[in-house]
Amino acid sequence: MRNNRAEARPNDEIDLIEVIQGLWLQKWLILSVVTLFALIGGTYAFLSKPVYEAKAFVIPPTPKDIADFNYGRTKESGLEPYSVKYVYEFFLRNLQAESLRRNFFEEYYLPSLNETERSGAQEVLYDRFSKDLTIALAGKDSADRFSLTMQSNDPSKALEWTKAYIDKARIIAVGEMIDNVNREAEVRARDLAQQISALRESGQHVREDLISQLREALSIAEAIGLEKPPIISGNLSSEVSANMSGELTYMRGSKALQAEIKNLEERKLDDPFIKNLRSLQVKYAFYKSLSVKPDEVAVFRVDGPIEMPEKPVKPKKALILAVAILLGGIIGIFVALFRTLYRRSCELRSV
Repeated sequence: MRNNRAEARPNDEIDLIEVIQGLWLQKWLILSVVTLFALIGGTYAFLSKPVYEAKAFVIPPTPKDIADFNYGRTKESGLEPYSVKYVYEFFLRNLQAESLRRNFFEEYYLPSLNETERSGAQEVLYDRFSKDLTIALAGKDSADRFSLTMQSNDPSKALEWTKAYIDKARIIAVGEMIDNVNREAEVRARDLAQQISALRESGQHVREDLISQLREALSIAEAIGLEKPPIISGNLSSEVSANMSGELTYMRGSKALQAEIKNLEERKLDDPFIKNLRSLQVKYAFYKSLSVKPDEVAVFRVDGPIEMPEKPVKPKKALILAVAILLGGIIGIFVALFRTLYRRSCELRSV
């Protein structure tokens, strides 16, 4: 009894050499599975539409590029100058905006699809487009260098769309920056206009007050019969002449006072006599006519040329074929090993 059990135990164990021999006997099966997977992988790799990728890199503008944005923005004006960082971040926000992506999807991507492709759900198509368009930081070593990548089955379309997307972001960013500059200039001009209006109104009141003062002095001069200023010799003459204002205004004489009153009443414009008015008018005219031309400013720079892709990035044929062959080999060996073990089990049952 014990001898039979001892002899039966080795028969239950799996012999590695026997397994290898079993796999070798089924080498054609394994090779067939590998060949099948290689054909499937190769068919997929060579029949799939190639995907081309165009890429552009953007970096901040130079101070010269944004100089026109800062025209007239000084400490004296109360308008803080724009920095390169502010303008560039303004552009990046527009470049990465969901509104721009949606607009580009509707204006460029959808019209490029045929009727069958456009019949699908809009959100599915948009998700596919979003995967084709990526905007990301170009590298950890540069915090302000960004890349825009566009993928398409047509290399020329990938190039065209990359340029068009960046240009649309540029137009929007420049337009909004110019609107901000113009709006702030309008506010500044309106403030100056109010100051000018206040000065003119104040100048008119000053003239009216002066006329009232001169009429009062005229009454005094006429009352005492003083037609001309009195002739006083010595230093006292210059002192009195210099102080013929206020309470001593009547000492100018009635004739001079009448002429001065008549002149003030017939004055048509007070502007030449209002202090600081001309400087405010110059500033007002500057801000009122201030305009920034889009062609004379830049909110970013393209780092390097945007070139048409020559080789597709998908599918990677060699990698797909290698993975297919490896997967076929694993599955083929697994099938052959299963058959070997199953045959071994059947032989043990029959003993």
